[in-house]
Amino acid sequence: MLVLGTHNAKKAQELRQLLTPHNIKLKSLDDFPTSINVVEDGDSFQANAELKARQQSMHLNQWVIGEDSGLCVDALDGAPGIYSARFSGAEATDESNNCLLLEQLQDVAAEKRSAFYVCHISLSDPQGRIRASCEATCRGRIRRDPKGNLGFGYDPLFEILELHRTFAELGPHVKGALSHRGRALRRFLPQLLQQYRSCVG
Repeated sequence: MLVLGTHNAKKAQELRQLLTPHNIKLKSLDDFPTSINVVEDGDSFQANAELKARQQSMHLNQWVIGEDSGLCVDALDGAPGIYSARFSGAEATDESNNCLLLEQLQDVAAEKRSAFYVCHISLSDPQGRIRASCEATCRGRIRRDPKGNLGFGYDPLFEILELHRTFAELGPHVKGALSHRGRALRRFLPQLLQQYRSCVG
């Protein structure tokens, strides 16, 4: 059994789809009432992913996958970056984050609204040792207005230039093929299978 160190059901579902053919059961923190709240005070996506994986794995005595992802906007010097989830404050919502992003980009021309999503994934064994790690990105640009009602986070504003569609307009299979998380998961899967099976059997 593996544990994904998040309460985000959509993230858990994306990973379950990859693991199901390999007969690996995946649970999320929703299945563990005693899971801890990890303070994400790292200085990078990798640092935060490893914090989530290590601390939860030792606390739960389970193999845990830690994931950290966010949006980096070139015109904002990479912001919101690792602060993507709380960009608009401690009580941030997707709507408030998107509103603040549009506000900060209101005078930025279309050709300078480039951005990229980042996803880092780390695997920790029950002793808190990182056994696998990888990162992937997906480039696009920020629209001036939201479009689409699928996905979450900044998806209604993040447009894939080649498709002229936002992540929020794409179905799960297309998004999974293109997204930072989908790319990271596919790179991560061979490492995960090798490490996990060699130790668990």
